[in-house]
Amino acid sequence: MSRRPRRNHTPAFKAKVALAAVKGDRTIAQLAEQFDVHPNQIMAWKAQLEGGASEVFGSGSVTAAVPAVDVKSLHAKIGELTLENDS
Repeated sequence: MSRRPRRNHTPAFKAKVALAAVKGDRTIAQLAEQFDVHPNQIMAWKAQLEGGASEVFGSGSVTAAVPAVDVKSLHAKIGELTLENDS
């Protein structure tokens, strides 16, 4: 019995299969045959999709809450340089 070579599926393909599984209009066995993927893999992708769905609708202020640069010190430095140029 020969083994199939390892396949790497794109995130778009995984999302397509997981969404089809969540939709529920076909059984997992039918989806496995249609997409040529093992049923356990479909269930794992479905669980990942359902587990990560809350991140999609989470607040977008998380990244803006922590500035990457200390703005206060930069404004102070700009003020110092402006005073030096005016002199």
